[in-house]
Amino acid sequence: MDILAELNPAQREAVEAIQGPVLILAGPGSGKTRVIAHRVAYLIKVCGVSPYRIIAVTFTNKAAREMTDRLTRLVSGSVGDLTLGTFHAICARILRRDGRSISVDPKFVIYDDEDQLSLLKRSIQEVGLDPKQYAPRAIASAISAAKSRMLTPQDCLKRSRSYFEEVVGRVYERYQQLLAEGSALDFDDLLMKVVLLFRNNPEILAKYQTRYQHVLVDEFQDTNLVQYELVRQIGAKYRNICVVGDPDQSIYSWRFADLRNILSFEKDYPEAKIVFLEQNYRSTQRILETASNVISVNQQRKPKELWTDNEEGELTTVVEAYTEMEEAQFVVNEVERLVGNGEASLGDCAVMYRTNAQSRALEEAFMRYGVPYKLVAGTRFYERREVKDIIAYLRLIQNPNDSISLLRIINVPQRGIGQRSLSELSGWARAKNIPEYQALKMATEPELEELPPLNPRIVRAMAGFLKLTEELIAANKKLNLVELLDSVLERTGYKEYVLNQPNGEERWENVLELRTVAQDYTDLKPGEGLTAFLEGVTLVSDVDGLDESVAAVTLITLHQAKGLEFPVVFIVGMEEGLLPHFKSFDDAEQMEEERRLCYVGITRAKRRIYLVRAFHRSLMGRTGTTIPSRFLADIPSHLVSSGGLWAGEESQIAEAIYAWDKIRSPAVTTPELKAGDHVRHPQFGDGVVVNCQEVKDDREAIVVFSGWGLKKLLLSLARLEKIE
Repeated sequence: MDILAELNPAQREAVEAIQGPVLILAGPGSGKTRVIAHRVAYLIKVCGVSPYRIIAVTFTNKAAREMTDRLTRLVSGSVGDLTLGTFHAICARILRRDGRSISVDPKFVIYDDEDQLSLLKRSIQEVGLDPKQYAPRAIASAISAAKSRMLTPQDCLKRSRSYFEEVVGRVYERYQQLLAEGSALDFDDLLMKVVLLFRNNPEILAKYQTRYQHVLVDEFQDTNLVQYELVRQIGAKYRNICVVGDPDQSIYSWRFADLRNILSFEKDYPEAKIVFLEQNYRSTQRILETASNVISVNQQRKPKELWTDNEEGELTTVVEAYTEMEEAQFVVNEVERLVGNGEASLGDCAVMYRTNAQSRALEEAFMRYGVPYKLVAGTRFYERREVKDIIAYLRLIQNPNDSISLLRIINVPQRGIGQRSLSELSGWARAKNIPEYQALKMATEPELEELPPLNPRIVRAMAGFLKLTEELIAANKKLNLVELLDSVLERTGYKEYVLNQPNGEERWENVLELRTVAQDYTDLKPGEGLTAFLEGVTLVSDVDGLDESVAAVTLITLHQAKGLEFPVVFIVGMEEGLLPHFKSFDDAEQMEEERRLCYVGITRAKRRIYLVRAFHRSLMGRTGTTIPSRFLADIPSHLVSSGGLWAGEESQIAEAIYAWDKIRSPAVTTPELKAGDHVRHPQFGDGVVVNCQEVKDDREAIVVFSGWGLKKLLLSLARLEKIE
């Protein structure tokens, strides 16, 4: 196969530029995945570069699978030596291989979000604070932000300027200690610890720098500072760093992605070659024009002129319904019309929205009319209780020091070991400064002089669990993964246990589906299959499990839709306060990101795009009249077809936004607040102020609300009431 034959001139230029740094600015639907795959194939087949010398980084497992499939077709022979995967997966492999140099156990487990929150709750309690007052999710976000900037707990404590920041530093410190005791890492650790490994061990860094002659990174606009540093470290020797991305699609600042990484690439690599991919293969010309008009307002971008050889296509349909129920009903009716006319199938259609809460009205409408739908990021498969239980058993087999897994399943199925007994065991372990598993072993040794204060019956039950666990650990050295999983199910009696639970048959089917996943790892040696399986299921993302072959309408947030495409797209909630979200109103950078989010949504569409809003909306406890999104005003009227009450007049939207700004602008009386004050909010309820500071012409309060976590509120808008 001629590697270059299928490429347009710009794509060919990007593939052939193999020496030195290259920045590929790839518009949506411009074939960037094709370019990366062909570039790797070109390096291997034409330039004679060994796959062993190439590392290609993607942002999702789905993208990695697509890349592998393309390369399999392009390159005859094995590319098994190629390093291809997500940042987190590649870093996990590096740490298992070389992490001992920074005291990382090669059998470490990876904690997902639920595990992290459980450990943070314990950490908060162990530093003498109340998790109801200091929400674990708020602290998790603060710790993740610190790790994305390579800050240690000690760094956070030194830099703290408020009581909340001091709390974060203290909890962060204890959290890391507990992670280390359990031989566990969270997602952020996977990245941060590799950077530290390379910084502290020049000989290890040199090994990887020498190996990887070519570095390729997809979705570069979504990298954070740690990921940027990893790319810089690995590519420093040869400087053959090729990054692909689009500043206009940077929508993950809340995950601490830093847009400056791609905007400043030319400053850090002044010799870099810049290639623009502007031909779009996905959308119609009118969809591209709609998207281009929306995004052109932004300042932080690299201007591109998107064009296509596709047909001109349908006008953008803008619809105003009266309520969110009518909005949902319009979507269902239009889907049924398109399907009935043969213009689309159910699987062709996607409904996108800014916040998860918007899915409620849509789900109700689809169920009421009997139209099949699939909700992305409902309860994910790997977060279901029965699946988490079995994975916890497997994690404990791999790493007995994993206290989160031990405490989850020591009484599942029931063994008569109650929460009080577990608390006493944990307290005793903490006093001894040992993991729970070691404490369990000591507690079941009757000759030990000092024992935890446990009932003899409880000790016998714990001894039975310990014996079972050690037998399963031994079995892992002899059995393949499916055999090991079957042994767990049989020895624990989990099937009988789960079938006796509500929805038992459905839950048992989920366990069997997990067994199906495990079958992909049976070719690996005993022990190796378990490690690979646990790593794979922990690093899976929401869209990785999206079955695009199912005949159903996809309901999905705009953030999750990035990287996907659909013939027909509905974006609902095109209103001020939703899209753009109200949190962006006083932050120019956040407003630009909201505009990028709208742009991403529009450019997911191949043939039809619908922009829908409700005149009157009830959402998250609030009801009121809405204002059309300012992004609608950026779309010229000649591109718009009205499907509802609103006729697409830009002046109406501009006037509405002006009126909204006038409502917000008059001075309002705000309470005098300081750290420690108790306040009440009409939506979030009662909370405690942790900081209050001047922001522009206003004051910003940082408040922790029970059940809501940390919130930043402008006092002129927040309607906070000080309570004594």
